[in-house]
Amino acid sequence: MGTECRQTGSYRAKNDVRASLLQLSTTCRKRVTSNDPDSTQARMAPALAALGELAEELRGNPEALLTLLRELEALHRDVQDGPFRQSLPENRQKLFTLLQGMEKNGGWPYIPRLQLRTFIDLLGQDSIDAAA
Repeated sequence: MGTECRQTGSYRAKNDVRASLLQLSTTCRKRVTSNDPDSTQARMAPALAALGELAEELRGNPEALLTLLRELEALHRDVQDGPFRQSLPENRQKLFTLLQGMEKNGGWPYIPRLQLRTFIDLLGQDSIDAAA
């Protein structure tokens, strides 16, 4: 798949990544009936494994990997701004308990975005190091 994406251009790569993400979302779309974190984790495991495999298939194709990262970031924002925000407790005690759990288990799930300036600076350092 990675070779085919490189040969046919970024439009094809972008569509392949979106099709793979869509397939994952439809295969993993069962209604959560439990608040058990273990069952949620078990349901996410196949989707996460498939995303890892997709990333490996796209190795060497930076355009397709960038599309994958953008789609994952968009999903993160959609979940954060939609279901997560709507699910926040309305009373202080439950909100406090949630915040304590977040602090205990690793904080806010933020996806940091690398800035193009960082890449440019790193490339500049590489060329200076190569000249020395």
